[in-house]
Amino acid sequence: MKNKTQVPADVLISSRSQYIKNYSEITKDSGRLMLFAGDQKVEHLNKDFYGEGIAQEDANPEHLFEIANHGKIGVFASQLGLIAKYGPNYPKIPYLVKLNSKTNLVKSSQDDPLSNAWFNIDHINEFKKNSRLKILGVGYTVYLGSQYESQMLKEAAQLIYEAHKIGLITVIWAYPRGKAVADEKNPSLIAGAAGVAGCLGSDFVKVNYPKKDGVESKIALKEAVQAAGKTKLVCAGGSSTDINRFLQDLHDQIYVAGASGNATGRNIHQKPLTEAVNFCNAIYAITVENKSVDQALKIYSR
Repeated sequence: MKNKTQVPADVLISSRSQYIKNYSEITKDSGRLMLFAGDQKVEHLNKDFYGEGIAQEDANPEHLFEIANHGKIGVFASQLGLIAKYGPNYPKIPYLVKLNSKTNLVKSSQDDPLSNAWFNIDHINEFKKNSRLKILGVGYTVYLGSQYESQMLKEAAQLIYEAHKIGLITVIWAYPRGKAVADEKNPSLIAGAAGVAGCLGSDFVKVNYPKKDGVESKIALKEAVQAAGKTKLVCAGGSSTDINRFLQDLHDQIYVAGASGNATGRNIHQKPLTEAVNFCNAIYAITVENKSVDQALKIYSR
């Protein structure tokens, strides 16, 4: 499925060919994004990487890079520090730098979430040139409903503007969270978050799969897809779950609700390498190659 890239007006004329090249590679010309998320070393500390039901090799950060190197993905998202340490050994991986991150130690009941950027776009551009790694985009998390949301929104807007100027693709993690938010997975609230990402000018927005009693999530998600408009919406993979259920949900998100891909972390990297790579390829098959759930399951079972 060849997808024609529409270049946003904030991309400099001199950078438009670079933007098209980056967008083409990150989506494999499908218009959809298979994002392998490796930013949880900060977000969830070590509980996602060590313990019962988690492959032993997941304790080593290099496991993430091995998966991204051998599996089919659109882009691998992680912090610049990890990319700087391991990236030189994995130069073929397409990277997205996560610009902000925070731990989960301070709960919303204690203080509303605030996550400022660690780097600006000049830093990322400098790193890209010096490292010669395939830095295709940047990502940033906004916690809507936090009393600090205005700080994050301003920072996100300016980072997106500067990233687009040099042809980088942008992904906003849009999570309603804080003492003012009663239900983080309310469909209307998630749709609102998707719309905010569109107002920020992001190319993609990552949201949680909505949940509401009496409404199928795949139907509820349609509201968020519509609200996002030309900003492509992808769903977070969430915590590890049943393989069949995950792939069916993914298929429904894309082919029923109209989502444009997925952003998956734990469901991939908590598995041993071979299984993780096969699951990557199964997710990619549905997301990019228009495969059915049954076809994806066969790929996973190889």
